[in-house]
Amino acid sequence: MAPLLKKVEKAGVSGIKAKRQPNKVTAGDFFKDADTLRHLYSDLINNPEPNRIVMIPSVSYGIGNVVNNISIKKGENIVLTEGQFPSNVYPWKNLCDKYGAEVILVAAPDTEERRGQKWNEEILAAITEKTKAVSLGHVHWADGTVFQLKEIRKKCDQVGAALIIDGTQSIGAYSFDIQEIKPDALIVAGYKWLLGPYTSGLAYYGPRFDQGEPIEHNWINRLHSEDFANLVIYQDEYEEGSMRFGMGQQSNFIANPMLITAIKQISSWGTENIQNYCSSLIEPTLNEVRDMGLYVEDIDTRGSHLFGIKFPQEKMETLNTTLKVNRVSVSTRGEFIRVSPHVYNDERDMKKLMRALKEAI
Repeated sequence: MAPLLKKVEKAGVSGIKAKRQPNKVTAGDFFKDADTLRHLYSDLINNPEPNRIVMIPSVSYGIGNVVNNISIKKGENIVLTEGQFPSNVYPWKNLCDKYGAEVILVAAPDTEERRGQKWNEEILAAITEKTKAVSLGHVHWADGTVFQLKEIRKKCDQVGAALIIDGTQSIGAYSFDIQEIKPDALIVAGYKWLLGPYTSGLAYYGPRFDQGEPIEHNWINRLHSEDFANLVIYQDEYEEGSMRFGMGQQSNFIANPMLITAIKQISSWGTENIQNYCSSLIEPTLNEVRDMGLYVEDIDTRGSHLFGIKFPQEKMETLNTTLKVNRVSVSTRGEFIRVSPHVYNDERDMKKLMRALKEAI
């Protein structure tokens, strides 16, 4: 999880205090912050239709809406990447098990030569006329591999498959353009690179799902939900765009102001500036890492805000000790240690990381 900015924490505390006097909450307040979030987030990802953005509590919820609207039968398949986060695997596995279809997990190549490029090529090769959907991260959560979404989108269009993106590991620190990539859905948890609170996420659903069936039926997604006096005049129709897919209690008076504050700050910094800062910070360190004989993905197929360093398995336990001694917080993901720098890191942090690596080797 990303640390909360002080101003984000302050927004959350203000939201908590406001609950002391719920009589001051108006009907309009149930919609105001959610609408603000839609517009701010749309600006961040270059989405021209804010009503395609909805609030979700988790990636699994957002993927659940997608899976609920994918028709599949025996002999067809869903293409995923091996080792991707479970919330973007289990829903697909359940769907395929139910209908006798196949989940294809495209594994990373067992090589250190052009590994990222070859992985992308193998994903493209796995997409066939039998593929109903491709669902993967923009950046792999374990090692930072960047997937070539424009090329994958083209292949999906050729076979009629949906493209579903989990942007949790990238949105907020790595540029993403809805109009360029044209995903059918972009699902993002807000507690990582969006610098927001836990159980607060955002999802974009494209035209493919406009007549879809949401996994949850609540009052606020229905037409005329703002008319509190007549809520029991039940509506069959939903609000426009993708609003039908939003969660209940999306008017979170604590989490929404926090996420609004966080996205405003990210927009002020600029995702490209965040990425460039991280790049300038880590490149000298990565040169040293390579000199030590350790593997890091090539710059053109990984992010600078999240990357993996392949470390000898037999020395991983020693590394965990030296990391702790040097007060370096990274994650172990399989044979990689995952490093996630941001604007709050500096050269001193990189030196601590190098000291821990050298002591472990």
